[in-house]
Amino acid sequence: MKPARMMIGLLSAALAGGCANVPKEAGFSDVRAAVAERTEGKRVAWYQGTEADKQVQRELRSMLQNELSVDQAVQIALLNNRNLQATYEDLMVAQADLVAAGLLSNPVLTTDIRFFDAGVSSETSIVQNFLELLYIPLRKKVAEARFEAVKLRVAGAVMDLAGEVRSAFYQLQGSQQSVEMRRQVLVGTEASLNLARRMRRAGNITELDLVNERSLYGQSKVNLAAAEAQVVQDKERLNELMGLWGEQTQWQVAGRLPEPSSETLAGEGLERTAIERSVDLGALRNEITAAARTLGIVRPFSGFSFFDAGISAEGEPGGNWGLGPALSFPIPLFNQGQPAIASAQAEYRRAAQQYAGLAVTIRARVRAAHNATVSARERADYYRRVILPVRGQIVDQTQLQYNAMQVAPFQLLLAKQQQIDAAGEYIETLEEYWLANAELDQLLNGRLARVERRQPAEARSSIRVPGGAMGTGMNQQMNGQGQE
Repeated sequence: MKPARMMIGLLSAALAGGCANVPKEAGFSDVRAAVAERTEGKRVAWYQGTEADKQVQRELRSMLQNELSVDQAVQIALLNNRNLQATYEDLMVAQADLVAAGLLSNPVLTTDIRFFDAGVSSETSIVQNFLELLYIPLRKKVAEARFEAVKLRVAGAVMDLAGEVRSAFYQLQGSQQSVEMRRQVLVGTEASLNLARRMRRAGNITELDLVNERSLYGQSKVNLAAAEAQVVQDKERLNELMGLWGEQTQWQVAGRLPEPSSETLAGEGLERTAIERSVDLGALRNEITAAARTLGIVRPFSGFSFFDAGISAEGEPGGNWGLGPALSFPIPLFNQGQPAIASAQAEYRRAAQQYAGLAVTIRARVRAAHNATVSARERADYYRRVILPVRGQIVDQTQLQYNAMQVAPFQLLLAKQQQIDAAGEYIETLEEYWLANAELDQLLNGRLARVERRQPAEARSSIRVPGGAMGTGMNQQMNGQGQE
């Protein structure tokens, strides 16, 4: 039994030497640092059933008590979004792969038992693939490169969420501002309808004018309901992104979009900044490194996937034991490794081409986002300084001429319709600016932006405004859209 005890001892030693633990941190500190550097100090937390998780929840409840800013909404999402928490588990998977890459495969114990008339014979062997000793260092380098790529992709997922929250927040503010405008329209149409009824009783307008006022009042109520429904949809989108439900959804945000920045945004150097800070390109660089190192493993060892060496012991019916070496290795007759080499080369070339293609895409997106930001800022400024005041003056003058019976009711109707349309277009332009600005910031912070563009809401673009009997109060209210 001495050979058997020897083999058991070798097996135990191999198992003891191969034990390894997977770190629980799994590179999350690197993700945390990358996110903070690219999102103006925003924090992330990985829920793992500790006291720190409870502290995060207390912070969330505190933030939800007050009116939310866009930065607070982003912070809540980064701490509370459950899909993001699921993404963090990719770090643990990659960390486990890295640990496994540094380990030898388990030894293989084989036992054959044969029964004879004279007794029982057995043959036992224990072998280990010692070829791994040669390429474990290379395999670890491949896993390290892929681990770095995963960390960058997880950081990118965090930045994606931050960008989506910013865009959704600005869309909600735009919808709320549209509702504010719609309520002003409803107040104006109601006052106009009441005045039209008095004028009709006095015989100063026709029945057609009164019916027209009723129709416009009804249409303004429908448009307000549609705008309010859009606010609910936009708020629920933010609830989804921030991971909120139940009583947590009672938060509020500031109702109006802020005015665009007055600073001129220079386009010089933006492409270079986006390329240098891109986590997408960083992840692909690590994929290229991993592909190159994989190719370095495949080339010398493609025809010899294993080389098992160990000890074999055979016991005869008479009680005698024989002990000797055990060897096992493939004979590369049919597969000499060409397919594996070709596949590894293709993976390397594909990663390199993806890198070049992504760099072109990032540059194009930066130019487009910069142009969109500048254009929207200039148009919003022009609406505020020129178009809205001019539309107000037109309504004022048309109203005076209408009161003097110098113009027809439909001319006043057209003037007021154009005024309300201009106010709606101004809100859309403000929203367009902030969405383009969020996309540009995302690109400059190192992530290819995923900003969803929505079509202008029906409540904003299909505006039917009050008719002939409405006074100047509506004009004063609409001028406030651009001046406050």
